[in-house]
Parts: sequence; C-alpha cells; structure tokens
Amino acid sequence: MKITLSIDAMGGDQGVSVTVPAVIEALKRFNDLHIILVGDETRLHQALSDAQFSSERLSIHHAEQVVEMDESPSNALRNKKQSSMRLALNLVKQNEAQACVSAGNTGALMATAKFVLKTLPGIYRPAICTSMPTVKGHVYMLDLGANVGADGESLAQFAIMGSVLASSLDNNPNPSVGLLNIGEEEMKGHDRIKLAQQILRQTSVNYQGYVEGDDIYQGKVDVVACDGFDGNIALKASEGVAKMISFYLKQAFSRNVLTKLIALIAMPVLKAFKEKVDPRRYNGASFLGLQKIVIKSHGGADSFAFFHAIKQARLAVINNVPARIESKVSELLASQGEWMHKEEQA
Repeated sequence: MKITLSIDAMGGDQGVSVTVPAVIEALKRFNDLHIILVGDETRLHQALSDAQFSSERLSIHHAEQVVEMDESPSNALRNKKQSSMRLALNLVKQNEAQACVSAGNTGALMATAKFVLKTLPGIYRPAICTSMPTVKGHVYMLDLGANVGADGESLAQFAIMGSVLASSLDNNPNPSVGLLNIGEEEMKGHDRIKLAQQILRQTSVNYQGYVEGDDIYQGKVDVVACDGFDGNIALKASEGVAKMISFYLKQAFSRNVLTKLIALIAMPVLKAFKEKVDPRRYNGASFLGLQKIVIKSHGGADSFAFFHAIKQARLAVINNVPARIESKVSELLASQGEWMHKEEQA
C-alpha cells in the first residue's frame, strides 16, 4: 500500500530544522511512505542538501506564505491561501495526499482544515484527540481545545469518534469510554454532561460512566471525552506536572557525590521511566470528524516528536479512520434518531 502524506514543512516554532529531519527518518523507517514537503523550496532543497538526503519517495511543493504561530484563524483563512498549511491541506482535498501533518497554529489549522476538507455527514464539530500514557498503556482524550462550551450532543459525538479511533489504531473491538466530570456520582456535573451520558447510554458505545481527573492516567477507560476547555487545561496541567517531577528528580540526584552515584546506578530505571512518559512519543493529535485525515503536531516539537506525528498519520491512513467514523455515525443515526443533527437544525 502506497501512503502519501503532505507535510507543512514551515509550521511550528522551528519549521524546516525540525520537519525535514523527521521526514528523513520516517522515509528511512517506512518503505511504503511517500512525502510531499510543502514550503519554501529554496530552504527545503538546502536542508535536504545539508542532510545529504534524496529519495524518489520525496517531493517538494513550493509555498510562498507561512501562517505565523500567533496569527488569527480568520486572517489565515482569508489571507494565507498560498501558505504551506493551506497548500498541504489542498493536496489532501485533491487526493494527491491521504493525510496532512502540521505543527502550525492550532486555531488556523482547524479553521482551514474544516473549510477545505469539510466535516463528515452528521458531524458538525471536529475534535482534537491525542493519546496519553497510563498505568495500563495509554488513553485517548478529546476534545483538547477545538471546542469550548460544547453541548451534550457534541460531547456524545466526541465519545463516539474517540471510540472509533481507539478501535482502529489499537485493534480493540470494544474500547471503554468515559466522560470527564468532577465526580463519578450521577448528580455531579452540569446539564451538558448529563445529556451526553443519556445519549451514550442509548448507543452501542461501551460507555462506562463519569471519570474524574485522576482516573485519566489510571487507565480506567480507553477513551475520555470532554469539552475542549476542560481537556486543554487537563492536558497542560499534566505536562506541567511532568516537567516539575523531572526538575525535582534532576535536582535530587545532583545534590552531592552520593546522590550522583545513586543516579548512575538508577540510570536504567530512570531511562525506562522517561521513555514511558516522554510526551514526544505521544505527539500527533488527530482532528476527528473531518472527511480527511489531519494530524496536528505540538508547535514546540523537536524532530523526534514530529516523527511520531508522521507515524500517527500513517497509522490513521492504514486504518482509514474517517471512513470508520462515518460508518459508525451513520449506524447510530439510523438506529437512534436525529439527535446528532440538533445544531444543524437550530
């Protein structure tokens, strides 16, 4: 199977210095992969020349503009039609690529992707979903910032889309799903969460009920669905805690000669722990609900992290995630009525 990805080579905090090495590594690892690098062709040719790399499976598509990391989504949509981000998405729309990967401005990428690629039938709010480590493996969490103030129907859709993604990528026929809430009791939470729970209980989704923040990393469920406001705060708080733990571990082990010796002895354990919780290994958030595949890399990703975003895009193509989501949504619409169309009818 030939897999072609379009890469927004100019996106992110560091652009070409990150995207090009990641692409080179991906092409070396995966023989079925073809890459279209979208960006300033002069800079891209120079970066490839510096790396002394060439491949018949790599091509360059010139882009004159770049969407800045602090640019408003509306301005990017109206005035950056020749940007690397927009052209990379256009290649997917034109079926020249099967998925797009970008580390660019999240808001601009979501707005542009929704405009260019459109949403699947029955879905009106795409959601950002990524995996995070747990004591049992990993959990998929969505939405992580695309939708603030999502209603009950949207939360139910997020849960369904996350369930399909987990089933597709993990070969898990019946992933468990929970709604993030301030407690597990039935009376807890606002009306939107309660409505989402009512809807999910009427579907074939393996819904397990409410989960609290500390349940996310315990592996209580395979998918956690939430509003984008709550999800983004939970994600960023988790990243902050991870950095704090790393800081204090380094400080403790460098205190004196004895602690430095202990650090050397404990190095294999520390290395294994770092690899397990390294957020770079979980880089690559899926924009679920679109007709095509779009993977968002962290803007501050290094080449190792961006490689994992490319890897995520490849897996999404192999498993044909949008088609699976569309099939599941169509099935639920046919069996459960028109609750998923509430916003369209409003």
